[in-house]
Amino acid sequence: MAANNPYATYQNNSVNTSTPGELTLMLYNGCLKFIEQAKRELHDGNMEGKNKSIKKARAIVSELMLTLDMSYPVSKNMLILYEFANSRLIDGNIKNDSALFDEASSIIMEFRDTWKQVIQINRQKQYANVDEI
Repeated sequence: MAANNPYATYQNNSVNTSTPGELTLMLYNGCLKFIEQAKRELHDGNMEGKNKSIKKARAIVSELMLTLDMSYPVSKNMLILYEFANSRLIDGNIKNDSALFDEASSIIMEFRDTWKQVIQINRQKQYANVDEI
C-alpha cells in the first residue's frame, strides 16, 4: 500500500529514520492532534468519532507512560501527570466536556514543548562537537 501512496511512504520513512527523541515528539504531536479531532467531533455531534479520537489519544498517553524510565526521580512526577491527563480524557469523553480535553491537552503540550527544547539543545551540542573535530 505504501508503494502506491507517496504520503504513506514518506510517513513510513519518517518513522523508520527518526531518532528516539523525534519519535517521542511525534507521539506528543499525534496525541494533541487526536485531542483536537475529538473536540471537533464533539462540537459536530459525532460521538463515535469523538470516542475513536480519544481512544487514540489515550493509547498514545499509555505508550508514553509505559516507556518512562522509572530509575529517574522525574519519571515518577511525569507518570502522575500522564495519569492525570489520561483521567481528563476519560472524564471528558464520558461527560462530553471539551474543557476536560483542554486540561489534558495543556499537559501534553507542556511535555511536547519541553521535549522539543531538549531535542534542539542536543542538536546544538551535537553540531558543536562536529565543528570541533
